[in-house]
Amino acid sequence: MLGHSHALSGLAVGAASLPWAPVDGTVAQVAWVAAVGGFAMLPDLDSHGSTVSDMWGPLTDVPSGAIGRLAQGHRWGTHDALIAPLAFGALAMVAAKAYWSSLLLMALAIGLALRALHFIIPGRTENTVVGNLVLSWTGAWFLLAHTPQPMWLPWAVGLGCLVHIAGDMITRQGVPVPLVWLLHRSRLVLTPMHTGAFLEKAVLAPAFVVAALWFLYANTAVRETVDPLVTDLLARV
Repeated sequence: MLGHSHALSGLAVGAASLPWAPVDGTVAQVAWVAAVGGFAMLPDLDSHGSTVSDMWGPLTDVPSGAIGRLAQGHRWGTHDALIAPLAFGALAMVAAKAYWSSLLLMALAIGLALRALHFIIPGRTENTVVGNLVLSWTGAWFLLAHTPQPMWLPWAVGLGCLVHIAGDMITRQGVPVPLVWLLHRSRLVLTPMHTGAFLEKAVLAPAFVVAALWFLYANTAVRETVDPLVTDLLARV
């Protein structure tokens, strides 16, 4: 799937999972949704020189090249539904124990989401290395400054990875058969839809937007704010 579809589906799943997410309070809920949405892009860091790996210049491109080699190419190791969530989740578990590593991980999630959703964000600031760095690190600092230490980051990473893998599974390129591909390169393919198809752009992406907005309304304090306004508006009609 396209990058923005991954990010939008991640935001939708992040918002839908809020009732079970290990977070408390509005700011922490926003951080969770943003993290799942951003980490739904994480598996594509296996592609050296891609839009995602170029996000922060050498800071993301160099690790991306290493990840790609370790994963044995694009859409292999980082797209394994067992290996990817466990491996990335383990790294996140270590990172979540310290403030600066948590800040880095949260900034990475926000940066990935901004880069993927650039088509709905005015201007091009989030597409530049410096602009993305400033926006993502500032956003991460604000969120973490108003929440407890985010020990939930491994769960957000794992969930985001699974959302990404599920999205790629419905394209004709598919994803690797978990673990089996290490011995025999084989893929899981559920549909013949190709990446960027009309169905993805015209149906799936808008559906993810609607789902994300609905679950944010249903699962956060937004509902308590919106409902009285709607009631008052209807009363005036």
